[in-house]
Amino acid sequence: MAVVEKVQNTPTERKANPLKSFITGGFGGICNVLSGHPLDTIKVRLQTMPRPAPGEQPLYRGTFDCAAKTIRNEGVRGLYKGMSAPLTGVAPIFAMCFAGYALGKRLQQRGEEAKLTYPQIFVAGSFSGLFSTFIMAPGERIKVLLQTQGIGPGGEKKYNGMIDCAVKLYKEGGLRSVFKGSCATMLRDLPSNGLYFLVYEYIQDVAKANSKTGEINTASTIFAGGAAGMAYWLLGMPADVLKSRLQSAPEGTYKHGVRSVFKDLIVKDGPLALYRGVTPIMIRAFPANAACFFGIELANKFFNLVAPSF
Repeated sequence: MAVVEKVQNTPTERKANPLKSFITGGFGGICNVLSGHPLDTIKVRLQTMPRPAPGEQPLYRGTFDCAAKTIRNEGVRGLYKGMSAPLTGVAPIFAMCFAGYALGKRLQQRGEEAKLTYPQIFVAGSFSGLFSTFIMAPGERIKVLLQTQGIGPGGEKKYNGMIDCAVKLYKEGGLRSVFKGSCATMLRDLPSNGLYFLVYEYIQDVAKANSKTGEINTASTIFAGGAAGMAYWLLGMPADVLKSRLQSAPEGTYKHGVRSVFKDLIVKDGPLALYRGVTPIMIRAFPANAACFFGIELANKFFNLVAPSF
């Protein structure tokens, strides 16, 4: 702990740049989606599958059964359903998230080279959730609907892609329908984003303290990014389950929003249902977020090379 405190109190980083973080975060987000979407599809399908009638088998027995049935019934492309929404929105989502984090850091920094404490990093990370929710909530609403349509016996395919889904949602219920699940998204992202950035910065600080050069390397970036992603989902999974159920349910199913989802889930499925889908998301979390932070560090190195003052 003494080593980490020494790193904390040493002013070694420049003041956060929200614009630079906006650009590099967007690039990192694209890396995240490309590497992790198939397991996200499995996660959503496990979270939203219908309850089996008494004596019936559940639609999916687990992660690998869901993957096998999806590939058998829809081909490998079935695992990439709904990817157009996050891929289109991921650059601005991650851009806003990392820009919000940089802004949260900048608001707390005193001086051009001020190192934040870990509680301040958590606050800055939580602040980033406010920025990303406005873009993430509608994108995830569309993604969840595309991922879950047509599954199960007699499942209806209602939407023909991202644009068609967005238009139909707006026609059915206006912007309120498009942004359904925003509170649940914020409930997930505010604390989870704080922990996400805290874990990443802590591991990188430890790596710097134990490095002969005092610089981070690719291995530490990959490990720190992967660990941060897993920490995010350990904390955020219950809110994500509630969000997925709320966003995929027909209008009027849950009259009081996320509160009604929570009550219904606990009464009918028990507390363990709050972590339904945790296996695929934890398998996905490490490589997807490792790829995200690796992409960000790569973009940062590019800017340091071509525009050192940026």
